[in-house]
Amino acid sequence: MPLVRIDALGADPDRLDALGRAVHDALVETIGIPSDDRFQVLVGHDGTTSTLRYGDYLGVHRDDGIVYVAITLRAGRTPAQKQALYRRIAELAHAYAGTEPRNVFVTLTENASIDWSLGHGVAQYAEQD
Repeated sequence: MPLVRIDALGADPDRLDALGRAVHDALVETIGIPSDDRFQVLVGHDGTTSTLRYGDYLGVHRDDGIVYVAITLRAGRTPAQKQALYRRIAELAHAYAGTEPRNVFVTLTENASIDWSLGHGVAQYAEQD
């Protein structure tokens, strides 16, 4: 049950939708989340009233096409699965939204099953730990 937040500079609704589809498809393909498990917050920044900052850290030259993808999910994926996820997000962001792979910045935050309530004030995954 990942929760995804995507922040993109200069993104219109169509680009945000394409980025959301790219991340979702990558999650389904690489770590096997169900196709109907789609919870996303998509935010476009206009560069004036809201913006994103970036640098060339680790020799990766980023520009105004920057996209930040923050994914919160339950712990348990292997390093290989995470690397496949990062790679696939970058590939699909390029294919679906024209975003250069160098501009795709992804972070994963893992937590435990008890850390989720999917509605009704119930911790639906609590029994599965």
